[in-house]
Amino acid sequence: MKNRAWKRAASISMTGSLLFAGGCTEDSVKKEDSPKKTSEAEKPYSVSVTDYNFDTAGNMFAYAEFELAGEPLLEGLGVDLDILDSKKVDQPAKFDYTAGIEAYEYSEEAMYEVVEKSGLGLHLINGPVVGEMAKQKGKEAPEMLAERYYELADAVGYPKEEIFTNMFPTLIEYSKGDPHYIEKVDTEEYASGDGDTYVPNYQVNFKSLRWGREKMDKVLNPAAYGGTFLKQALWAGDFLGGYHTVDKDEELEGETPNDDQDDNIRLGVSSPDGMQGMFLVEGIWNKLNFIKNGLFYNGKELTSAGFGSQYDPSKGFVFLPHKIEVEEDGNEMMPNAKSMKLSDSRSLLNDQWLMLWPASEFYGMTDQRPENKNVAPSFHALFDSNPYPSAPKENLDRDPANDIASTDPYTVNKDVLLHVFKNIDAMHFNKEAGAFVTENDGTKQGNYVDTFQAGYTVESLRIFQRAIDGLPVGYASGDAAEGLKTKEGERAKELIKAQADFIINELIMDNGLAAKGYTIGTGADQAVSLQAQLGAIRGLTAAYLATFDDKYREAARGIYVAMDENLWDDELKSYKTGKDEMKYDAYTVGGVAAVFRVAINNLSNNDSDKEQPAPLEVDVITEKYTDFFDRVIDGPSLEEGMQASEFWDTGDFYLKKGKSENTDNDHVPQIQAGHGKYGIAPVLLPVEITKKH
Repeated sequence: MKNRAWKRAASISMTGSLLFAGGCTEDSVKKEDSPKKTSEAEKPYSVSVTDYNFDTAGNMFAYAEFELAGEPLLEGLGVDLDILDSKKVDQPAKFDYTAGIEAYEYSEEAMYEVVEKSGLGLHLINGPVVGEMAKQKGKEAPEMLAERYYELADAVGYPKEEIFTNMFPTLIEYSKGDPHYIEKVDTEEYASGDGDTYVPNYQVNFKSLRWGREKMDKVLNPAAYGGTFLKQALWAGDFLGGYHTVDKDEELEGETPNDDQDDNIRLGVSSPDGMQGMFLVEGIWNKLNFIKNGLFYNGKELTSAGFGSQYDPSKGFVFLPHKIEVEEDGNEMMPNAKSMKLSDSRSLLNDQWLMLWPASEFYGMTDQRPENKNVAPSFHALFDSNPYPSAPKENLDRDPANDIASTDPYTVNKDVLLHVFKNIDAMHFNKEAGAFVTENDGTKQGNYVDTFQAGYTVESLRIFQRAIDGLPVGYASGDAAEGLKTKEGERAKELIKAQADFIINELIMDNGLAAKGYTIGTGADQAVSLQAQLGAIRGLTAAYLATFDDKYREAARGIYVAMDENLWDDELKSYKTGKDEMKYDAYTVGGVAAVFRVAINNLSNNDSDKEQPAPLEVDVITEKYTDFFDRVIDGPSLEEGMQASEFWDTGDFYLKKGKSENTDNDHVPQIQAGHGKYGIAPVLLPVEITKKH
């Protein structure tokens, strides 16, 4: 949403910018290797890191929820985003800064770590679209990708010579890794900033930001590459949801798909943001083709998916399995898959909804159906054959029989999207119970309904229904509009209502909390679980937004109040995650951010509510949001808290004089100063909160 001029990079050859920097060797990274920290006042509690493994799925999910609970939330509350300034900590109010600067920018930078810097996956040079382009033009893949990035830079008016150097654009991301850096981060001065600050080299040259390949879990898991896809799709929608002028780089909403034919108008809300949007879409397009071409499983072997519109699960499942192990080809600079082996063929609900959600978001961007009048003009311009191919007209009508094969972004995404949607229905929805079960082994369903997973499946189905019916998604997913009333959209609503009714009828316990889950044939699992409350509130709120039935809102409000009364610790300013414990992982903290957001937007007290519980007053919710973020995310000291590190975008500046380590004094260290010999990436780490005695 903001034009960040510092992201304009140095003039270095494009081909070099796409390759792994050589000569990186990994040193052992131990917590005791951390540099000395600044002194901190003693706090009566600790927020200790419990694990340094980076979980891609959980992190990307959490940061997606942070994003939505950032600038979009503030904008909906009427805050003028132009007054937010990372240099002015806690201004104009602590909540505004926490949501609009910290949550929002933590979210953006973590995405870049995964898809551009870390090397956590296969290299985009090996992407199927890049390969096909190279073949058609008689070029080598590295040259082709460089040329492609030049084309995309032209489309957004971005200087070719200022593209980031030593990038590692990912084709598809691995499930886990170690986020410690394996060489000294290059914090030498690249350019002067305001006052006594400067821009360090690593912000424009990513050579020193790699993670160790030998510590990566080289597994392709739908929740991991789907969670990353979600981050890519949400930010791409933000960055490319408008135009900008060339002369002044001013954002324009746009009136027609042809606005960019004006010499002074280009795609993207700004030139730098437009370039990042192009990086994201190029990655998505290649990833979707890679997924469709060989990551589906038919019960016998890994295979490609066919036409999503014609797929019939009753004739045999073709689905995304839980784990595929990758053996790399040995190319450290541009790794490709030498071979892939299926290691867990189950369909897990977590994997499926974390693919359904992003594919639905991307469908909203790429949708070229003539009857859909709700697509932004700039999205039509993006997919009008320049710079991205448009879909064949046969694939845009309502007749599935005439669909034709195509690798364009709209078609390949639709094929993946409809396979996943139909599989959630056929493989995970228990018709007798009216609820989603957590797994299917390929031949039969399991019998456990996990409240968190079921609730988020409802939210993902809500986004799917909006996308397939031509309603706005992305930051506008709560906006009203006239829909197309497709059969898939109607089925999604049926599934949403069934699962929401199951939550109300079977999962709400006597104390008002939601049960952790439910075993079909046995009954509710009444263990205390914060995740269960988050999933139930998220799912019921989604059902309310999809159906406008107030019973779902009232049920969500009731669970929120019970959660506040039973699980909130007013001294620690955080929720118990289980019985007498506070153990936070990325999924849990992402759910908390989401529930604060929907509580503010959809569940808070209004004049028509008969009951006016104090926990649902907006000022109470925003105070909890701020306190929770301060305690759990930022933590009480440089060694504690879930956010491992940060830099420029969230107020931590590099100073020409004096020591740069935590210049904004928020207890989150700069990336070179935190948790290891060479520092650590700005990602989320699991923590346990305990009181000191």
